[in-house]
Amino acid sequence: MQAIPRQNSILRDIFAGGAVRAVLAVVLAMIIGGILIAATNPSVQAAAGYFFQRPADTFVAIWESISGAYAALFRGAIYNYNAPNFLRAIKPLTDTLNFATPLIAAGLGVALAFRVGLFNIGGRGQMLMGVAAGATVAFTVQAPIYIHLPLTIIAGLIGGMIWGGLVGVLKAKTGAHEVILTIMLNFIAYYFISWLLATPGLLQRPGGTQPISAPTPETARFPLLFPAPLSVHAGFIVSIAAVVFVWWLIERSSLGFRMRAVGENPNAARASGVNVGRTIVYAMGIAGALAGLAGVNQISGTITSGFESGIDAGIGFDAITVALLGRSRAFGVLGAGILFGALKAGSFTMQTSQDIPVDIVLVVQALIVLFIAAPPLIRAVFFLPKEGATPRSTRRAKKEVAA
Repeated sequence: MQAIPRQNSILRDIFAGGAVRAVLAVVLAMIIGGILIAATNPSVQAAAGYFFQRPADTFVAIWESISGAYAALFRGAIYNYNAPNFLRAIKPLTDTLNFATPLIAAGLGVALAFRVGLFNIGGRGQMLMGVAAGATVAFTVQAPIYIHLPLTIIAGLIGGMIWGGLVGVLKAKTGAHEVILTIMLNFIAYYFISWLLATPGLLQRPGGTQPISAPTPETARFPLLFPAPLSVHAGFIVSIAAVVFVWWLIERSSLGFRMRAVGENPNAARASGVNVGRTIVYAMGIAGALAGLAGVNQISGTITSGFESGIDAGIGFDAITVALLGRSRAFGVLGAGILFGALKAGSFTMQTSQDIPVDIVLVVQALIVLFIAAPPLIRAVFFLPKEGATPRSTRRAKKEVAA
């Protein structure tokens, strides 16, 4: 039997892995996004009208529309090579990290629930309850920043933990499905914070009549990590710490082992002595706390001039995409959060400099989710081997030996 070269086996394992599929899903989504950009570009449409007379004009217009769009995305998200100085040039990267910060925290909450076999789509409600609790402490406590800011963060964590833990308790005690529970609790949290903002003496701005809060006190804000015009704040460091914590919790702790066991097979875990109900409560509570941290990032880092009831900005649902792209792994969520932060930051430059609708970026995000959720489609497009599949040459050699 002829031995299979080791490098062939290594390459096959790499291309059959989920990480490569995730990267290729992003690439394919960007390709389709480029096609949409070209198809909706007025210059391309005009050149296509006389394609058979001068086809080169159409191809040039297509290239200019796609390259211009993605160059604008790069300038708005990573590095603005047209900026007058270095600080201005790297400011887009700090904008990306700012957009990524709450996405990472909320994505970790969704990913943690995924690992326990739970579909947590209650990130919005958990974020809003974290905002409500964090804002209450931020507006009522007067203390130095090294006391005030940690208290605000802790309050946000507790607010999200209570809201997420409530889902865990109801599921463990009554068997209610977490999707239904989280959807309903999202609405409750939204109308609750709307009431807080509309009621004088609660979270409404003093002396105001509109449902908007007062500005976040300076002592409850995340300090900037670098001088202006760079905008990344200390909330990004807190999110990195959350990534490390979730990695340790899931991969190294005994509680994480029980969570993974419940996620793989709750009946087998129960037969092995794992308290499945308690594990579900712990998982949803921690997931809610992480979403609450995302809410604190909003009021203490992103929106400090006063917030409204829509402060979640769709982050709770975007977190599902981030968790899927990150394959429910802590460091995968970190990378996915930064990617989606880059798409958000760059979309504004695409719109202002190239007159490309922001909806194109939303389509790219949706396509990424579609391709991540359909591994056979990615394997078919890029001719990838199945994960764990035996190479044809190996199967042939085994048959020869058996014969």
